[in-house]
Amino acid sequence: MRKKFVVGCFDDEKVLFPAVKNVRRAGYKIHDVYTPFPVHGLDHAMGLRETSLHTVGFIFGLTGTSIAIGGMGWIFTTDWPLNIGGKPHFPLPAFIPITFELTVLLSAISMVYTFCWLCKMMPGVKKHHFHPRATDDLFVMVIECTAKTNETEVQSFLQNNGAIEINVQEAEDGWWFGRYDKEQKLYRTEEVGY
Repeated sequence: MRKKFVVGCFDDEKVLFPAVKNVRRAGYKIHDVYTPFPVHGLDHAMGLRETSLHTVGFIFGLTGTSIAIGGMGWIFTTDWPLNIGGKPHFPLPAFIPITFELTVLLSAISMVYTFCWLCKMMPGVKKHHFHPRATDDLFVMVIECTAKTNETEVQSFLQNNGAIEINVQEAEDGWWFGRYDKEQKLYRTEEVGY
């Protein structure tokens, strides 16, 4: 689904912070803010909730621990019990290295995949770039136009808050599969009468 966005570019993070707060206070919907480097406190200024990566890491770490202890316990007590020098069938201290490794492995892999899913950065996924200098030296604020949004009013609002460049773009909302090296052409069929 294609949506309209008002894109405002800022050249300094000291101008960007008050602008983000003013845009939120005015009731406009911020789609995202793209910066060339991580800006401390911008997520709080945008009103974003805390990330869920640590929760996912904990859940999958606990899953790795359970799989390791449960798997080795089942193998050594039920599936293939061996009497090795009179040692017990469930030697928990001997299971610690493998349990630790599987816990760390599942936790790390799950956090990487969750991060890629949340940021929509999987291989083959294509997102619209609102400004080519967003990863270079500009701070780009993208405001989504809803049914109540007046584009000219938002443009003047951004200009009054220090934006150096403002434009309106129509883009695909979300992400889609495609390639950046091949430009997608939209063909439309027209009926030609002779």
